Amino acid sequence: MAPPKRYGGKYEGKSKKRKKDDEEAWTYEEDDTNETEGAAVPGAAGRNAENNDQTIQEDEFGAKDYRNQMILKTDNTSRPLWVAPNGHIFLESFSPVYKHAHDFLIAISEPVCRPEFIHEYKLTAYSLYAAVSVGLQTHDIIEYLKRLSKTSVPEGIQEFIKLCTLSYGKVKLVLKHNKYFVESLHPEVLQKLLKDPVIQECRLRRNIENEGEEEFITQVQEKKNVPSFGTKPGTSSEPTETTTVPDDITNFYDKIDNEEEEEETALKTVSFEVNQEKIETIQKRCIELEYPLLAEYDFRNDTVNPDINIDLKPSAVLRPYQEKSLRKMFGNGRARSGVIVLPCGAGKSLVGVTACCTVRKRALVLCNSGVSVEQWKQQFKMWSTADDSMICRFTSEAKDKPMGCGILVTTYSMITHTQKRSWEAEQTMKWLQEQEWGIMVLDEVHTIPAKMFRRVLTLVQSHCKLGLTATLLREDDKIADLNFLIGPKLYEANWLELQKRGFIARVQCAEVWCPMTPEFYREYLICKTSKRLLLYVMNPNKFRATQYLIRYHERRGDKTIVFSDNVFALKHYAIKMNKPYIYGPTSQGERIQILQNFKFNPKVNTIFVSKVADTSFDLPEANVLIQISSQGGSRRQEAQRLGRILRAKKGAIAEEYNAFFYTLVSQDTMEMHYSRKRQRFLVNQGYSYKVITKLAGMDEESDLLYKTRDEQGQLLQQVLAASDIDCEDEKIPGEGGIRAMINRRVGGIGSLSGADDTVYYEYKKNAAPGQASNEWSLIELQGELKSHSESQLGGKFVGDLHFTKAGVPVLIVGHHLMFGKEMVLEKPYALLEKVDGDNSRTDVAKTTEYSVKSIITRKIIFKTRPKPIVFT
Repeated sequence: MAPPKRYGGKYEGKSKKRKKDDEEAWTYEEDDTNETEGAAVPGAAGRNAENNDQTIQEDEFGAKDYRNQMILKTDNTSRPLWVAPNGHIFLESFSPVYKHAHDFLIAISEPVCRPEFIHEYKLTAYSLYAAVSVGLQTHDIIEYLKRLSKTSVPEGIQEFIKLCTLSYGKVKLVLKHNKYFVESLHPEVLQKLLKDPVIQECRLRRNIENEGEEEFITQVQEKKNVPSFGTKPGTSSEPTETTTVPDDITNFYDKIDNEEEEEETALKTVSFEVNQEKIETIQKRCIELEYPLLAEYDFRNDTVNPDINIDLKPSAVLRPYQEKSLRKMFGNGRARSGVIVLPCGAGKSLVGVTACCTVRKRALVLCNSGVSVEQWKQQFKMWSTADDSMICRFTSEAKDKPMGCGILVTTYSMITHTQKRSWEAEQTMKWLQEQEWGIMVLDEVHTIPAKMFRRVLTLVQSHCKLGLTATLLREDDKIADLNFLIGPKLYEANWLELQKRGFIARVQCAEVWCPMTPEFYREYLICKTSKRLLLYVMNPNKFRATQYLIRYHERRGDKTIVFSDNVFALKHYAIKMNKPYIYGPTSQGERIQILQNFKFNPKVNTIFVSKVADTSFDLPEANVLIQISSQGGSRRQEAQRLGRILRAKKGAIAEEYNAFFYTLVSQDTMEMHYSRKRQRFLVNQGYSYKVITKLAGMDEESDLLYKTRDEQGQLLQQVLAASDIDCEDEKIPGEGGIRAMINRRVGGIGSLSGADDTVYYEYKKNAAPGQASNEWSLIELQGELKSHSESQLGGKFVGDLHFTKAGVPVLIVGHHLMFGKEMVLEKPYALLEKVDGDNSRTDVAKTTEYSVKSIITRKIIFKTRPKPIVFT
């Protein structure tokens, strides 16, 4: 792994603003499709089981007849599965064998839809890769499917399982004594790999005399005790209906469940050392050769890295699903790298803390915000014996001294920061890179694209990587990259099952339809620009519904969070209702103060937040969420916001629901279409949305705002007068998206001189040299320009306007630059030049004439903060 680039020169200036740039300047693009180093995937991963039934004819209703391939068994009533030729598996949740089948299907397949009675799963190459990584063998998977299935398992599915699992799990990448080794139980596999010239170049030979020989490092590993987390499912004292479960199912389930514990006490492995700087190369090449490298960490046999003095407190009691997820991670006595998926509020932090306490080596925790860093520190102090001296924070706000600490909690942006750092941050980063970390915990791992994660891998060495998330999905479908960059999915919990058992709140989801007022709807139909979004968000009926719901739940004693992606609407709603609000520019101190008041002050029962609170905001007291503005059709955001109120509630046992999730949509607008798309993930988890067309009791509230047409007209004027910047959703650091048709980046200082492939050139050259261009544009800035000499700026030179190769406008004013975007005006402007008329005649009044100099059809908007240009 190559060390990060170092910038020469001294660090000048120690202002607080400059130090905060470490975190604020970080951005990346989720939709960077031009990445040529893309995540390689095995050929098997490109296979799709759904192609197996293309030859089967459909009837007039679109159904396919699978009876020739699925022969019904005589005892089908006692078996819970239907395995279709297209890879889809249907599970009866009311079957007595449900528990056995559910655990097995979670290991080998991806959940598609899990309502109350029938669950649908799908076999994919990635899910089978995950199954092999947790110790399941090819023949075990096929045999157990046969025993659980009501029908015969189609031949095409058996062949698909064999193709996807035959070579997986046979080769491992192990980090020992700060050296990387490719290890396997099968010498013939390593010999096959070493015949490849790319892998030969990655091999590191320390003994030149044996260069011509294919000798491996042979080692005998003694199996140590497997860490235990609570009781195994088979030892549960709960009564089970064993009489109705076929013997072949129970016997085989016990066999594969205990298979890992019955392994030989000594395993003979062969390995060869690889060049540390070519780790990514060998990973990609092994994937292309159909032998993806599994990452495992034998932490009990690691005598080089010292243990840290950390353990769980006696008060830390793991729930059954948390125990099960950790058994998947530590099932064979080693720590497997991978991803654990648990609903929001189900205790992902406790799983991460327990994993760190089990490994007992130096731990690195990566979060996506400074608030999350503080919360993780509190979680470590709450559940483990770690104290302040063992936990080090590394953020733009807090930089603790890392020497001697066992746990470092930081953000992705601080690790991947490419611009110049302060001296203190530089020293901490240098120390961090020199460490050999036992475990790396990645919180909200779904937010990290492949490109960003590769940078983390390059900078930090860790034996084991654990990803935690509630929503293993992304709108750009890049979530599959995590399978081979971090590791496969180790465990995924069922949301509704946890809700029934009281581990998460029982939520009533509702979609409230708010009819548009005639004036707003007329403007909405006429308007063709981004102002349409602001019109349906600022709908007076939506405002009144929000105000009524807040009042209703405050009378009940509930704690309410109101979400709005649009900052203009957020401020307007909050100020009108006299409620505190949090959005991007809100300082860390003010955020913590508002959140503390919300938690403990009985007079503060409602807060307004923007998308900055989508993830990592721990508010267990909140039990009502109202959504007035959202990010298009993002399923992930819908689930993350539901997670803000999912934490189990104390009391309220008698009520059917103890948490409420409202989505307010303006009727007959694009917002209804987006709302349907957003709900897909939660509907697939088993949640249902209740549609409310009229809020009962709302007409009895006489003092709600915007009741009269005059008030509504004034609000409409404010909306129409808003700038284009106000019409857009908030942009936060680290957020990608596909709204812009251009590839926009924020580069470092080196970008100005050609680094990062950034090129500045004249975008349109209509005029001859030395002459001004005839093309005019409006330029809109966030803020105002001021002159140091206090003179008027009219007619004076302000700055230089450039366009990148991708067409992104860049404005350089003094020693600062800003990135913007170009928009077409809905209504063009005419630039008029005053011309005096013929005033020679005394009998005619003086006239003033105007000539049209240009028609302005475009506008360039700069809404980012100015970035200082500093040369070293």
